[in-house]
Amino acid sequence: MARFAAVFLLVLTVPGLGVASGTTVPLPAGLTPDAEARVVEVIDGSTVLLDDGETVRLAGIEAPNSASADAASSMEPLAEKAQQTLAHLVQGRRVGLASGDTPRDRYGRLRGHLVRRDDGTWIQGALLAAGLARVHSLVDDRAAIPEMLAIEHRARSERRGIWSQPRYRVRTADEADGGLHSFQLVEGRVKAAAVVRGRGYLNFGDDWREDFTVSIGPRDRRRFETADIAIEDYEGRMVRVRGWVDSFNGPMIEATHPEQIEVLE
Repeated sequence: MARFAAVFLLVLTVPGLGVASGTTVPLPAGLTPDAEARVVEVIDGSTVLLDDGETVRLAGIEAPNSASADAASSMEPLAEKAQQTLAHLVQGRRVGLASGDTPRDRYGRLRGHLVRRDDGTWIQGALLAAGLARVHSLVDDRAAIPEMLAIEHRARSERRGIWSQPRYRVRTADEADGGLHSFQLVEGRVKAAAVVRGRGYLNFGDDWREDFTVSIGPRDRRRFETADIAIEDYEGRMVRVRGWVDSFNGPMIEATHPEQIEVLE
């Protein structure tokens, strides 16, 4: 219980980082650039090419992409705006790269946080502040998540960028099935929380065979335990969950780490 309180208070006390679009957002403490290069091309809203030939995928965020699962469109709303904004931020500039414990993704791209060398602007923070990205942590990519959530929260509350678009709205648990096979933020009250044969389940409805559920695998559950969070502690809580919505006995998000689940009260 104390862990939930600590996380919630941290999110509440950091919103000063979520400054207006165009204002410098500093790199959070604890992130230290370990490489430097010049950006020669912006590939999309979260990927750049450096002058040393390396491709960098911005860690911890999900920007609108030109490759959309929406059959009605070949481009997600504001994908072009996100790419243009990233180009304005970094095209032709020298940047520092702060990489994490897993510096490359499965495609061989470098993965990390970018900071402009001339004025210290944290690129992830700037995109989130403009409302042109969502926080998307991975199990091996969890640096600066509280700071990013706080910036995202302010941009969302002010309906900047993607947060003015219905496609990117925070869905209720009852609406989760409308976001199948895509990255979504889903809010609701956990009606039941239990561990069954080593796997944790958060059920948001009366019928677990049809209603929205969060599943936490046995190995992943240990990360929650390390953070002093018992699966059962989520019961009765209002939470916001982020992740890829799949279909398995109704809409389901697989949670691999605690940062995917924000306790809202």
